[in-house]
Amino acid sequence: MKTHVSDKKKTELALLVKLIGGSEKLALLDLTSLPSPQFQKIRKKLKANLDIRVTKKRLIKLAIEKLKEKKPGIEKILPHLETSMPALLFTKEDPFNLCKLLDKNKSAAPAKPGQISPRDITIPAGPTSFPPGPIIGELGQAGIKASLVDGKVTIKEDAIIIKKGEEFTQKQADLIARFGIEPMEIGLNLTILYDNGQIFTREVLTIDEFVYINNIKTAFQEAFNLSVFATIPTKDNIKLLIQKANSAATALADSQDIITSDNVKKIVSKANAQGLALKNKLNLPEQEEKKVEEPKVEEKPTETIIEEKSVEAPKEPEAETPVEKDTQESHSEEKSKEVKSKNPADYNEEDAKVAEGVLDKLREDKIKAKQS
Repeated sequence: MKTHVSDKKKTELALLVKLIGGSEKLALLDLTSLPSPQFQKIRKKLKANLDIRVTKKRLIKLAIEKLKEKKPGIEKILPHLETSMPALLFTKEDPFNLCKLLDKNKSAAPAKPGQISPRDITIPAGPTSFPPGPIIGELGQAGIKASLVDGKVTIKEDAIIIKKGEEFTQKQADLIARFGIEPMEIGLNLTILYDNGQIFTREVLTIDEFVYINNIKTAFQEAFNLSVFATIPTKDNIKLLIQKANSAATALADSQDIITSDNVKKIVSKANAQGLALKNKLNLPEQEEKKVEEPKVEEKPTETIIEEKSVEAPKEPEAETPVEKDTQESHSEEKSKEVKSKNPADYNEEDAKVAEGVLDKLREDKIKAKQS
């Protein structure tokens, strides 16, 4: 016996096949715990950007089964249908922008028994507004240490009421409600998104922009530090590498006492300090500065320059009269003056012999004159 399928369901199935088959992006929403008035309000607000269609799970499964061969990966949506109250969302928005848009249109709400905690719920340490009463017993049953300070209940230390993924009990839901904690969010919860064969879960699409930017900054800084350490020049680190190389070269020159234009003053100061330390260690006395006397220049004897003169053969001496003697002496002086005017460039060995002969003759004349 064949199951009767109404025309309405057939029409809905054909429409789903058409919508899913013609959409590049398809998101599966979970409407669990979302009151109908809030849903209609959000749907109306996002109508310009999003097309939301609420239908039965069975029809969504049949439509996806028909499109498995035409749209690769679309079957990955099927497991998520079992754990949600599904609705299909058709859009052209970027997946990350879509998830951000849905989160902005959510509002906080108190937890209800049976709901799953989206995060760890902690009661912080410190004073509360509760007066003494049954609240102390309730806190003790929940494992929270409390005491009375100035007539008010005070929490001694932080206490975790429920962990992420656990189901709220009635007592837990009532307790966190008394502290004003609203852990639940009312809005459209994106479960999974299909984009041209790729599947994105909510965990992938939900990112903290500040954390993401800080991660990029951290990655850049670590890459920059690595490039400097490994001496890999880039446009970002070239100035630092040059400064580092210059510092290393200066340090090497200083350690080896290699004089450069950059460290000459430093090396001179170092040498002076070492010299002073050595003098103090050896207890050397202060030395007076000694004036250096200028060297005396010895006067060289003036060379006698003899003028070349023809000398006649000596004749027999004749008796000299006093007048002749004076004439000879005068003549000798004139000879001597003439000799002094001789140019040194014209002096030679033959001239020397002639001069010696003249001097010998003069000495003999002088001796004879004394004897007479």
